Amino acid sequence: MSNTVVILNPAARSEKAKRWRARVESVARGCIICATSRAGEAETLARHAAQEGFEKIVAAGGDGTINEVVNGLAGSNAALGLLPIGTMNVFATELGLPAHDLKLCWNIIQGENTRLVDLPSANGKYFVQLAGVGLDAQVVKETSLAFKRSFGPLSYLISAAQIAARQPPKLFIESESTSVDEASFVLIGNGRLYGGPFPFFKHPVIDDGWLDVVLFKRLGYVEIIKSVQTVVFGLDISAPDIEYFQTEHLRVTSAQDVPLELDGELAGTCPIDFRIQKKGLRVLAPVSAT
Repeated sequence: MSNTVVILNPAARSEKAKRWRARVESVARGCIICATSRAGEAETLARHAAQEGFEKIVAAGGDGTINEVVNGLAGSNAALGLLPIGTMNVFATELGLPAHDLKLCWNIIQGENTRLVDLPSANGKYFVQLAGVGLDAQVVKETSLAFKRSFGPLSYLISAAQIAARQPPKLFIESESTSVDEASFVLIGNGRLYGGPFPFFKHPVIDDGWLDVVLFKRLGYVEIIKSVQTVVFGLDISAPDIEYFQTEHLRVTSAQDVPLELDGELAGTCPIDFRIQKKGLRVLAPVSAT
């Protein structure tokens, strides 16, 4: 498949990483495989591959790797392929791809079923699944790489517990689609799932042309964490302190230094402008993807 390049994260430095690379190489025979060695490199590799005319650019990793690759190929005619081998594979799950089943995923990449999905952005940086302003971005900011390696997804819960006693920021909201003008925490989705296989956003479709927004109003962090659990396990979002709406544009500002996360990676601070490029990303997906 001379038209395909695979961007692999992580580089083969640990025994586990070497095993993953061997598995990727076993299914992607005849393709160029580029292993990353630092943050941001996947974006650069994807941009160069798109400029060189590769038709399929495959992200072999988790949601963070996908985010970088998408920012590299955005605006090109290249299609995104996925080999979900990361700790978190939320976007792959959204598309109906089986995590860690590389042979099946590679068969999908070899096929020609391309789905056009929406491509949301925040201050010009693209994301595919989720953005957060406030609590979850603060958790990402304060969870070290060493901590994640030791505890995996549990590391985020530990950090959240440590942050819970603090006072949340005041976020000011601007959108024609809501009357709410202040919140403590904002989540923006381009699909159903948040933090794993949890159907957080209740009415989204990844190609419907809308950002799905959940605002947690003037709540403390402990109340927000409880509310997140209510939303995850509820059939709809109906709590009085939570607002759910869909929009094409959202602006979030604050007098404080409030962080932003995109697909689980830190990506700046307020002020933030969210927009959506309708059907701006070609993805190689299962025929039955919804």
